[in-house]
Amino acid sequence: MIVSRPGRAPVSVTISVTSAEALFESNIPNLPLIGRGKVRDIYAVSDDYLLIVTSDRLSAFDVVLPDPIPGKGGILTRISLFWFRMMADLIDNQLTELTVDDVVDDPALAEALRDRSLVVKRLKPLPVEAVVRGYLAGSGWHDYVNDGSLCGIALPPGLEQAGKLPRTLFTPSSKAEIGGHDENIRFRDVQDVIGEQLAARVRDVSIEIYERAAAYALERGIIIADTKFEFGLDREGHLYLIDEVLTPDSSRFWPVDRYAVGASPPSFDKQFVRDYLETLSWDKTPPGPELPEAVLLQTAARYREALKRLTG
Repeated sequence: MIVSRPGRAPVSVTISVTSAEALFESNIPNLPLIGRGKVRDIYAVSDDYLLIVTSDRLSAFDVVLPDPIPGKGGILTRISLFWFRMMADLIDNQLTELTVDDVVDDPALAEALRDRSLVVKRLKPLPVEAVVRGYLAGSGWHDYVNDGSLCGIALPPGLEQAGKLPRTLFTPSSKAEIGGHDENIRFRDVQDVIGEQLAARVRDVSIEIYERAAAYALERGIIIADTKFEFGLDREGHLYLIDEVLTPDSSRFWPVDRYAVGASPPSFDKQFVRDYLETLSWDKTPPGPELPEAVLLQTAARYREALKRLTG
C-alpha cells in the first residue's frame, strides 16, 4: 500500500517499529472514508460497524505534525486493547469480534493494517472529552497559577507543579475540530450539553477507570498524571467507552524513578515532542514544523517503553 504525507512524495507502508518508514495516511478502496482525525482514519463498514485505522500521525497543541512516528499506530492499538479489556467490568466498550480481515477485501492490505486496526461498534460520540487529573500539570497547572482553581474547582494554596492533587479531579473539555484547540469547561457545562444523569455517569466511571489504571501503572514504574476518555451512545442510549484508552497520546505518563515536583517531569508520552516544539519560534497553528530524526526516534522509543512496562 502507498501512503502520502502533505507536500511530500508517497511512501510505502510498514508497521515495523524499527523501520524509518511509517503510515501517515491509509487508503482502503472498498470502504467509504468517513473522516480522518488527528491520528485515526475512520471507515464505514455498515450501519452497525466502523473500521478504525490508527496511523502513525502525531498531533501536538492540537496540530497534526507532518512527520509520523514509526510504529506508533500499532503501539497505541495494543495499549488501548489492553485497557479496554481490563476495564470491561466497569463499562462496555466499542470492541467487536470482527477483524480487519473480515472487512477488507485485499489480503495484502489487511495484513499491512492488521496490527493497527479495529472493527468497532458504530456509536454516537458524546460532544465532550472526559479529562481526569491526578496531578497538577499542563493546562491544569497554568489554570491554577492564574486563579487558584482548575475548571472552576477551587484548589488549596501552595500546590506545586507536577504535585499530586488532593483528590482525583474530573475536568472535562470541549471537542475541537482538527486545527482547533480543546478548551477546559466546567462540569455544569457538561450537564447542560448531555444531561445531568449521563454527565454524572461519565464523570464517575472516568474517575473509576483512571484510579484503577493509575494504581496498576504505578506498580510498573509509571505515574499516570492525567488522561482523557471518549464515550459514545448506541441507539438505545447505552454508554460505551470508545476511541483510545490510556495511551501515550491521550495521557501524561511519567517514570516514577525520575519524578519530582516543581517542574514538568520527563515522560513516556508525546510531551517530549511538545518540549522540543516549545524551543521553536512556532505559533502553534497549522502547518506544524518538521521534526528532526532524533526527535522522531526518541519519541518512538518512549512509546515502546510505555507498551513494554504496561503490558509486558
